[in-house]
Amino acid sequence: MPNVQMPCFSPDELQILTDHFRLSPGRQADSPLFVPAVELLDLEKCRIYLEQAAAIFQTPAIAAAASQFSKRYAYLTMSSGLYAMTMFNKGMTYEITNCHIESVFQGNSWLPEVSLTDRQITQPTAAERDEWRDRVISSIFAENIAKVWRSISKAARIPASTLWENVAISVYWLYEQRMAKEATEEQKLQIQADFYYLLHEAPAHLYGEEHNPLTRYNNSEMVITASNIPKRKRKTCCLLYKISQEHDYCTTCPLRKE
Repeated sequence: MPNVQMPCFSPDELQILTDHFRLSPGRQADSPLFVPAVELLDLEKCRIYLEQAAAIFQTPAIAAAASQFSKRYAYLTMSSGLYAMTMFNKGMTYEITNCHIESVFQGNSWLPEVSLTDRQITQPTAAERDEWRDRVISSIFAENIAKVWRSISKAARIPASTLWENVAISVYWLYEQRMAKEATEEQKLQIQADFYYLLHEAPAHLYGEEHNPLTRYNNSEMVITASNIPKRKRKTCCLLYKISQEHDYCTTCPLRKE
């Protein structure tokens, strides 16, 4: 394994990750619905957790609750990791045994955060970055998200494809909108390189899948939303209509009739 430096985040970097990307500043085991992420791999514990999530979402439909939880889980496990990788050139370990889910509420909104047991940070030299990037991606997806998706899919009887599209949409937003708005010229080049790699070049095993799931949902068919921001039309329904007060399909839903 190549030698890597052992840096730390600057105060400004850490504040961005904690304030905007749900990286918890410290483990809070007494928070509601706190759980070591690895417990989600136990089907019975996963089902019970999703039933608790369904109560929060006020729905009897466990599949709909599972889909909405997966959006939150995808965001808290991948956004700080990929943001730090691309914007700061620093990596953290998101393997499932290193992650804990903490429940945080903002008003009535349930916005869980992730805490890491081992918060060691790595940073590669220029010559080592490609191999280092693979390790960061694998720890987020193959060693965490893919495993949880298989468990949730079985526990809630929801297609894994729906869960993967939920995370893909978050990755697209992270690179195309969030990072792009605040990047320096040098960072823009790294954003383009990393995003292209994630979508088109990263081997499927880094995602723990037989095919690259981010490529699969990179739909060229776009929909103009209320905010006038074009968004990819989904290939799967995320079931949000089952828990929304309006009981209507999302703008980008494949079930929506124009």
